[in-house]
Amino acid sequence: MIAPMLREAWHAMGANRLRAFLTMLGMMIGVAAVIMMLAIGQGAEYMVNQSIASMGSNLFIILSGSTTSGGLRLGAGATPTLTVLDAEAIAELPSIAAVAPVAPGGAQLVYGANNWSTVVTGTTPAYLDVRDWNVSSGYPFTDSDVRSGTRVALVGRTVVKNLFGADDPVGKTIRVKQSPFLVIGVLAAKGQSLNGQDQDDTVLIPVTTAQRKVFGSQFPGSVRFIMAQAISPQAMTAAARDITQLLRQRHHLPDRTDNDFDVRNLTALANAQAQTTRVMSIMLGAIASVSLLVGGIGIMNIMLVSVTERTREIGIRVAIGARKRDILTQFLLEAIIISLIGCIVGVMLGVGAAVVANLAAGVTVVITGGAMMLGFAVAAAVGIFFGFYPANKAARLKPIEALRYQ
Repeated sequence: MIAPMLREAWHAMGANRLRAFLTMLGMMIGVAAVIMMLAIGQGAEYMVNQSIASMGSNLFIILSGSTTSGGLRLGAGATPTLTVLDAEAIAELPSIAAVAPVAPGGAQLVYGANNWSTVVTGTTPAYLDVRDWNVSSGYPFTDSDVRSGTRVALVGRTVVKNLFGADDPVGKTIRVKQSPFLVIGVLAAKGQSLNGQDQDDTVLIPVTTAQRKVFGSQFPGSVRFIMAQAISPQAMTAAARDITQLLRQRHHLPDRTDNDFDVRNLTALANAQAQTTRVMSIMLGAIASVSLLVGGIGIMNIMLVSVTERTREIGIRVAIGARKRDILTQFLLEAIIISLIGCIVGVMLGVGAAVVANLAAGVTVVITGGAMMLGFAVAAAVGIFFGFYPANKAARLKPIEALRYQ
């Protein structure tokens, strides 16, 4: 029973090819827009998630406190209130998995005839654990290197590219502010951070070496900030409380005195940005879905015209025994065919447009089967929904009135 109806629906569409194509066009554009917008939105979400993953997990950054000079309040980090010993004490907390003191600074690197300006970070071996950072070749420096202030360095991929070119940097000697350093390892690629900074444009050296032989320090053992990793996402709140209580105790701060440090939850900030990107992705999809609504209205309009044109045909069918559900099914099948063909072509157009956006504009896109199925399903549902009213109207026509229709 369905097969003859499908053939009849196909013939009815073939009799008005241009009208059927224009009706499908609304669905094509709507589905293509949804697929493309979802691909761009999910691409942005993917990039943010990659940046969050590159930072490390369950992270805190503990900044030195602010200070006031000449009536001006300087920002966090202006006063060196944190030390390597503070980091060692934080590492003993049960809610903390790893801790690394950080003493960064800019420096000019020289290797042979090449030079490169980058960020040199003085830290400890635990920094690699905190940041979930691997060494792709060579080996990391050790606690023994930190204790003895050894001149050894780990270099990022960007530094390797600009300073060494095609040469293997492991085992080579570079100059950092005129001090010779032996490159013992190359860091795995990290990419950009959430703020667009190139994380691979860096050099890691022992924190004691940075303090004594590269940057110097008015306050022995002081560091710019400390990075800490909680043992789990569930332990983040307890870890923040434990760190605050420990540092207040170590810095001998009275009860009513403000902290001379600032504990910031980097993971919460990153997740908030990821949530914002996710909402933007949903909004892009919702805006594009408006075109699906327009396409559905187009299907309803064309089907209403078709019902009007074929009123006498409907009357004849009913007069020779066709049931209301047969008429309803006939016109509903026509609406479904128009909708499905528009959906299929729209999916192909949407995927093609997303690929072109990626190749031509460098936009990161993520095309998933779920997004295509969602766009297809929503478009099909819209077509069926808007096709039901004209089909129901046709099924409810009285045969005598239909046969008398001119």
